[in-house]
Amino acid sequence: MVRGWRHLRRAALAVVAVALSGCVQSLDDLGVASHDIPPELLASMHAKGMNPESPVLVRIFKMESELEVWKVDGSGRYALLKTYPMCRWSGKLGPKTKTGDRQAPEGFYRVAMGGLNPKSQFYLSFNLGYPNRLEAALGYSGEALMVHGACSSSGCFALTDQGVGEIYAVVEKALKGGQQAFQVQAYPFRMTPQNLAAHRDDPNFAFWKNLKEGYDIFEVRRWEPKVATCGRKYAFDAEFKDGDPGDPLAICPERIDQTDPAVAAKTSADDQKYQELAGKSLPPLAYQDGGMHPSFRSLLKENGDVKLAEKVSAIKYPISRPVAALADPFDGRE
Repeated sequence: MVRGWRHLRRAALAVVAVALSGCVQSLDDLGVASHDIPPELLASMHAKGMNPESPVLVRIFKMESELEVWKVDGSGRYALLKTYPMCRWSGKLGPKTKTGDRQAPEGFYRVAMGGLNPKSQFYLSFNLGYPNRLEAALGYSGEALMVHGACSSSGCFALTDQGVGEIYAVVEKALKGGQQAFQVQAYPFRMTPQNLAAHRDDPNFAFWKNLKEGYDIFEVRRWEPKVATCGRKYAFDAEFKDGDPGDPLAICPERIDQTDPAVAAKTSADDQKYQELAGKSLPPLAYQDGGMHPSFRSLLKENGDVKLAEKVSAIKYPISRPVAALADPFDGRE
């Protein structure tokens, strides 16, 4: 069974490699960093029925080392604009809980204009707002958890200067166009039955199942889920009899909302698939310290950390823990 899992993963990575083949095959393909939306991305927006000022939403996946930018199109729902390979994130799969743990956050966040930093030491950045309301109530600590340029992380999500320049320009345009704040959904991995089955013994499994509730809503409805907090977890698209709860740690009050049949059908189908997969054996991922998208891992292996740092950031900031970045966590899966 393990060989089958590995075959599926290799096939998935091959698809990713093809999708990214036009942008990160070599150091020269990285391009030049800019604080403007590039013409080709504007053309892509228009082709997809999006306006530069239309609302934006960001999804982050650690295991895949990818960041997605979504925008509202002519249908009034979100559609995928572009997927960016992440150059570096630190820690392991699982939420950030305390200062200095090197963990990158997992959860739901809102970023307003005040969270954007045009004078970041890592070119451009935006602050996720960690700890959010739930995390603060749980006593989690940490600050200045960012999406930024350069290829170095100590709890942040690092892209190249070129990548974060595009993302920053897109979200800034949406905020200036009237969106008060955009939602960021940060996940350990794509919340599929396969990935959940592979991590069913992880101590964070119950937390991840809670995140999947919001993930499923977005996957089906293509609109950002409303986020409340109670019972020490997130409550998505909830309407409460006496209004939103004030204490994230208190038992959730009575809900009066109706379950979306389409979302319920997806969740049920995923649960059935999970049960089919849960009995299969798959060794856990062996992260040394965070991850790096396979395309950047190839560039690091071929060119070394000094040359890669020179290309991905104008300040030539050192690649964080390059030896750990080269260690593919899937290598132990024969």
